[in-house]
Amino acid sequence: MIKSYFYNRSEDTIIYDIDLKQKDEYLKNPNNLLWIDIYDCTSEDLAVLARVFDFHPLAIEDCLQVSPRAKVDRYDNYYFFVFHALRYNEESDEEITTAELDVFLGSNYLITIHKEALPSVARLVKQCWYSTRLMQRGPDYVLYNIVDGIVDEYFPILERIGVRIDELEDEIYTNPAREITEEFLALKRTILLLRKVIIPQKRIFANVNGRYSFQIMEDNKPYYMDLVDHIEGIIDATDTYRDLVNGAVDTYYSIISNRTNEVMRVLTIISTIILPLTFITGLFGMNVTFPFGDSKWAIWGITAFMVVMTGMMLGYFYRRNWL
Repeated sequence: MIKSYFYNRSEDTIIYDIDLKQKDEYLKNPNNLLWIDIYDCTSEDLAVLARVFDFHPLAIEDCLQVSPRAKVDRYDNYYFFVFHALRYNEESDEEITTAELDVFLGSNYLITIHKEALPSVARLVKQCWYSTRLMQRGPDYVLYNIVDGIVDEYFPILERIGVRIDELEDEIYTNPAREITEEFLALKRTILLLRKVIIPQKRIFANVNGRYSFQIMEDNKPYYMDLVDHIEGIIDATDTYRDLVNGAVDTYYSIISNRTNEVMRVLTIISTIILPLTFITGLFGMNVTFPFGDSKWAIWGITAFMVVMTGMMLGYFYRRNWL
């Protein structure tokens, strides 16, 4: 599905679904802007775009394949971007998945390509139906709004992760169980994927010595600075959550280890007490004749001796703070 939105600067109007074969005529005026959004595109759709805009085959190949990380490639007359939106489903085996967005940015055109519906793109499409304000500020401003919408979708995911960490930290003290370990491992995978997605996107918008990795109009630079602040805040949050999860896991294993040690200590004390008693009963249970073995008081004497010995051992353990 190919949708196009052409902004005519001189008339301050937007024309929808233009004939792409007349692209050069529409873009003759450098102040005009053409935005093409392709949803669930096919190789035939991309072949048409490649012919009309003379895109490099490598960029088209990236659109057909799944790119593992965000990036920006510079070509002669345009830039090619790869971004990733996130889909979060706590009940799924894969809690977090990515939705790729490929972007071609020219001097007065913008092309967005995605296989899944993206709320940030849909919101801007709706704005274009009612106002020209969005497209008045150039293609880099449209790109900023799309990426800013994608980044804003990360914050609810971070909030939910924070809540889950707090819940698990409370649970490890009240009801430590094997399922908690699995939950922590799932959280660590989610945080790792978040960092894997967001850190490369920060590099795209990094300002090195006053220079960006692509052309940005001077009036739009403050927006990208704000976008970088949001991304850095997300990275800081993921670093914090990663440390919290690691600390909680260490605490969990410490609690389990302490409880195991407590059980082992009790079992060791019981074994230590039972060992001499077993020796005595085994000794007198031998099929031989012992002094006073025929006396009716022998069993009571042996029992009393074992009781006294048990009491002495318990008293010794108590004085040594082993109980």
